Amino acid sequence: MTSLRQLEYLVTVVDTGSFTKAAELLHVTQPALSHQVRALEKGVGGPLLERLPRSVRLTPMGRAMLPHARATLADAERARCAARQASGLEAGELQIATVYSVGIGVLPAALRVWRRERPDVDVRLVEFRHADELREAMAAGEADVAVGPVPPGWDGPVREIGAEEFVVVLPIDGPREDDGSGVVDLATLADCAWVHYAPGNGLADLVDQACAAAGFQPRAAVRTEQSAAAPVLAAAGLGPALVPANVLPEGFHGRVLRPEPAIRRTLAAYCRSTPDPLTSAFIDVVAGECTLGSPHGGT
Repeated sequence: MTSLRQLEYLVTVVDTGSFTKAAELLHVTQPALSHQVRALEKGVGGPLLERLPRSVRLTPMGRAMLPHARATLADAERARCAARQASGLEAGELQIATVYSVGIGVLPAALRVWRRERPDVDVRLVEFRHADELREAMAAGEADVAVGPVPPGWDGPVREIGAEEFVVVLPIDGPREDDGSGVVDLATLADCAWVHYAPGNGLADLVDQACAAAGFQPRAAVRTEQSAAAPVLAAAGLGPALVPANVLPEGFHGRVLRPEPAIRRTLAAYCRSTPDPLTSAFIDVVAGECTLGSPHGGT
């Protein structure tokens, strides 16, 4: 029967890339570590690791098993924390996964309320560049709840929390691409060099799709990894930027226009399985406190 110890040994070997380093980290002898990994391989019916002269690599069977091993270990840790919390030994921890833009635009309001209501619950926030990375992390059990774009084909519970509105940011003293209505057709910006996002940032895909729908491919003046940097760069005159309205701070010094047609994406809180009471309470706070699509800035 596969044990948690065997799964921990497998994951540690993979993460360190070495049986020697894994044994040191786990405070066991290398023969004992190798024995447990071989027992695990025997139990699943095939090799999980290929032993190379200076490293190890996963076999196809190992690659298939690794995310489940990580998820099992994460579930076991959460079970331990829940038991200790129930016994009064600790207040507990909530693990939240999200994408960069949601982490700065959506979650702060909810976390402020959550912290006020539950000061004894620690929060660990894990942020990802792309919604696909967020979905994979949740499938691997790396957090209790994810807050981000609705995950396609997700098997677990999903609760939509609202539609995130996107706006175009321009320098406040630049040319007037709109008619004074505060609305702009993206096609009028086709000849501009844009403030774009790095390819690994999920907003890069959204910008490309929005511009393609307007009939052009955006030319990048600069690309940034950080969602919060895009509106600042745009306001400084480097080019237009398409950003979530909720990332703009109060008193933002830039021109903020709404694209026509409107650009929105639906956000949701989702879990791998039925959320525990602590996670459910947080989802309620997110749904009740997040204000989506409220731009702050000049026109």
